[in-house]
Amino acid sequence: MTGDKPSHDIDERNGASGSAGPLEIDTPVVADGPELYRITCDSAVLDVNSPYAYLLWCRDFAQTSAVARIDGAVVGFVTGYIRPDAPDTLVVWQVAVDASQRGGGVAGRLLGHLVDRVLPRGVRYLETTITADNAASINLFAALARKRAANVERSELFSADLFPDAHLGEDLYRIGPFAVAPAVAAGS
Repeated sequence: MTGDKPSHDIDERNGASGSAGPLEIDTPVVADGPELYRITCDSAVLDVNSPYAYLLWCRDFAQTSAVARIDGAVVGFVTGYIRPDAPDTLVVWQVAVDASQRGGGVAGRLLGHLVDRVLPRGVRYLETTITADNAASINLFAALARKRAANVERSELFSADLFPDAHLGEDLYRIGPFAVAPAVAAGS
């Protein structure tokens, strides 16, 4: 990691108890990997990657991922990457929020922060895959599209028969185009 400070937003409207500090959203660092792994395991619904994979996400994809912290503790994250064959597209891999913070809008704030961060890089679309039974994720991404006045397209991407286990099929959700970031438009 370079010596650059991670970018972060502070949100005083944290939905946690009054004794907790404000919600801060910033880029992950390698030391956050174990917490991403823990939150994923604790979710009991997300596909759990190896602990090593979360370390790599925090190192190699920090600029296209985000973590939410309260009092320095990781309470949520979103991992993503720019598609190599579509540099205008951010793929969101996972979004997870610690059980203590669910229902407080943390996931939506994480997604909004990440989209704002990648817009200046020319990103105009977000893609993610969601199983048909995951209403919470479908609602999360639909809300993002509404807030950004963006279209949502859904199509089958990976049918269940492609998975070697009992995994459900994954539908592709493509959201966009997002409006050009003001800084980019002014510099054109």
